[in-house]
Amino acid sequence: MTKGIIVAGLSGGSGKSVVSVGLTAAFASQGKIVVPFKKGPDYIDAGWMRLAAGRNCYNPDPFLMSTEVIKASFLAHTEGADLVILEGNRGLYDGVNIEGGYSTAELSLSLNLPILLVVNCTKTTRTVAAMVLGCLKLDERIDIRGVVLNQIGTKRHHSIVTQAVEKYTGLPVLGSVPRMKRDIFPMRHLGVTPHQEYEGSDEAMQLLAETATEHLDLDRIQEIMAPIGERKVIAEKQEPENEKKLRIGVLMDTAFQFYYSENLETLEQTGAELIAINAMEEEILPELDGLYIGGGFPETSAKALAANISFRNSVKAAAERGLPIYAECGGLIYLGESIELDGEVYPLAGVFPIRFGMSNKPQAHGYSIFEVDKQNPFYERGAEIKGHEFRYSTILEWSGKSEDLVFKMRRGVGFSEGREGLVMNNVLALYTHIHALGTPEWAQGFMGRCSEVKKESMWE
Repeated sequence: MTKGIIVAGLSGGSGKSVVSVGLTAAFASQGKIVVPFKKGPDYIDAGWMRLAAGRNCYNPDPFLMSTEVIKASFLAHTEGADLVILEGNRGLYDGVNIEGGYSTAELSLSLNLPILLVVNCTKTTRTVAAMVLGCLKLDERIDIRGVVLNQIGTKRHHSIVTQAVEKYTGLPVLGSVPRMKRDIFPMRHLGVTPHQEYEGSDEAMQLLAETATEHLDLDRIQEIMAPIGERKVIAEKQEPENEKKLRIGVLMDTAFQFYYSENLETLEQTGAELIAINAMEEEILPELDGLYIGGGFPETSAKALAANISFRNSVKAAAERGLPIYAECGGLIYLGESIELDGEVYPLAGVFPIRFGMSNKPQAHGYSIFEVDKQNPFYERGAEIKGHEFRYSTILEWSGKSEDLVFKMRRGVGFSEGREGLVMNNVLALYTHIHALGTPEWAQGFMGRCSEVKKESMWE
């Protein structure tokens, strides 16, 4: 029987990532099949969860997709699992409005999963009980089954907080994470550093597993997990035996790592053979039918990206001859002329005449919605697409015009003057990230255009 739980916190920075990743790594080390999930638009925490579990992490998001889609994906991906651990985002009740719309609490109701609540106990004792009691009382439909204390300083600190929580709330304290001398997860401007960029990721994972095993009551946490709901048999799509898959390149390295597992799986289900490509090591693009460049941190690898001149030139040449390319955020930056960092200019692929810079403050951060109102290679006019933006990059110089951008922002910042989406031949580059399950038009449009271009080239 598959059982699951949501690890939630009182706020961002409460320690839920330490607990979620630690539990996942600890249970996986016991030989259990753990399927991880991370709520919300989050690639970095999901990457750490994937590393801990040794299998893909998935991102259910009530803003980006319907409840029905979330449930279907959740049941399909948890098939055969022993345990399911879903890490929430922000505070338990934090949403986009006063009613807590699209919150972790709302997701717990949709999936009928209980909550393990993580509380940062820095400089507080008995008040922790009041905060936990408030979570219990705010919405009594939410099934909070246990508490984990984080940032515990001493045995006395642990004893007082534990007694207070259990006396005033009736909830069991199922462990406590001691105050660490160093951050297990190194931090950066968008939060935790991606594991792909962190040389000590294996050491951190071992430390998290050991911390969870030593300080959390793994047996009792398993006991409070809930059985996963009834599953529906979903017929697998039968592909024609002789149909050849399209070769879709995906830039995957320390610069480009922001890919939802669902996006990559959807491409495969739509007929793609995914080809992982390192933009800093490969000399040129291989033979492809399409290229997908996700987000990431090209600024941290700018020197290496710029140094690989032959690869940059091959990407530009492919774009000019009509290869379908879909680029998001970091991918958009890579297709620009250059990025300037600390007075140094690093040349990039040069598909679009844009010079990028970086700010110390976020330039866009949160959910977004755009309307497709101009011709482009992949989306039909009139479609309304939900996504999200996370960027610190700035546009230092661009010779284009905002009215030529193909999307109109309904919510969010976009690229320029409330518009989004640069097009050149079969290239579409934008700041907005999308989720394939919330935007089925994406894979259909991208793969459809890749197929069309391939057929056209065969007749030339």
